Amino acid sequence: MAKCSKCKKRIGKRHCLALGDYLCNLCCGLLREKEISCPQSCSFLEKHRPYQEKRIIEKKHSSLSRKISAEEDILSDERMAWLAFHIEAPLKGYGEKNKSFRDKHALLALEYAKEKVEKGKSLLYMPDERKGPRNEIAEAVYQNIEKCRYEGKIIIPGATNTYKNEDKIRCLERVMLSVQFYAKGNLEGRNYVEQLISRFSKIEDFARKKKILTIT
Repeated sequence: MAKCSKCKKRIGKRHCLALGDYLCNLCCGLLREKEISCPQSCSFLEKHRPYQEKRIIEKKHSSLSRKISAEEDILSDERMAWLAFHIEAPLKGYGEKNKSFRDKHALLALEYAKEKVEKGKSLLYMPDERKGPRNEIAEAVYQNIEKCRYEGKIIIPGATNTYKNEDKIRCLERVMLSVQFYAKGNLEGRNYVEQLISRFSKIEDFARKKKILTIT
């Protein structure tokens, strides 16, 4: 049996439909829906997704111990609040249109985007793929982060408006904490999603004054 097409060390026991080659069990698990856009017909994806999602949710849930104070909240910085606004905008839009969109889906989308920022890589696509990545909302969050530019009140010649990867990751983790805080242990509900929709409606009311209502 051939070796894994990725690590070149272990035996490739799983045929990857996206790559058209074989992967070992470990590489399949590590790359699945992170560096590889897995098709819905993949039996390994269907079998292991519930387990992976449960692990991510449990990991993030355990990291929330208390509400962040105003003094230490990174979103007290207008520049970071602007990035958070762009991170949450796709979640708000998707939550409005899809009543089945739950807090857990928002959390998983944010984790997906965070992993893409950390790796600095794009998903590998099948040659005939037309519908884009499987996690559509997560990809929308990632694309918004990559396009986001901050325009301060005072424009200094030569100053950069872009965000470092460190900023993006910190802001994504901050929004994840907000999801957990509002979910109150029930990620199957829509507490965060409904709060997000309500907050964005307030942002629209204040839009003419150019204010940003940050996350609580």
